[in-house]
Amino acid sequence: MSRYDRNQPTRNHRSNPCCFCWCCCCSCSWNEDRNRRRRLSRDTKLEIVPHCEVCSKPSSEEVCSWASSFEKLMKNPAGRNVFREFLRTEYSEENMLFWLACEELKKDYCKHSIEDKARMIYEDYISILSPKEVSLDSRVREMINRRMQEPSSHTFDDAQLQIYTLMHRDSFPRFLNSGVYKSLLQNISRSSSES
Repeated sequence: MSRYDRNQPTRNHRSNPCCFCWCCCCSCSWNEDRNRRRRLSRDTKLEIVPHCEVCSKPSSEEVCSWASSFEKLMKNPAGRNVFREFLRTEYSEENMLFWLACEELKKDYCKHSIEDKARMIYEDYISILSPKEVSLDSRVREMINRRMQEPSSHTFDDAQLQIYTLMHRDSFPRFLNSGVYKSLLQNISRSSSES
């Protein structure tokens, strides 16, 4: 019998364990709520971040310009899509998803909608229970926790800058040397020479 079987008590557990069971194998209401939150946090709650941004095919000049400027890459929807594809291979796509969610939040002016989106961003990317938690220092986390008392469209500005900087310094140099980017360069230059 599995120790996670909720219908049957195990040899080492009473049939009515306390609600702070350290091994989380009991069926008390505390554990049920925790498991429900964990299942919900696996999926992105935000519908505002599409799987892939709609964009036109980038020109060879645009693709080449990305090598010299992370800012140009991030301002270009096609650039963000390619970079996001690369981040997915490095298991760090959540950084781009968080950055995009923050950009969408800044476009919103409805207080109620801002509060809802801010809560969802927090649950998806800031909460330690989220499987898509982004890596932030404690100072920024504390600031976000204070700002979440009255969320605004700028609640995550410091965190967004920290993630942008992380992607720029850490992921971007690897992206430029990746097969994803080199393949795109070859395909773009091949199709432009055929034209």
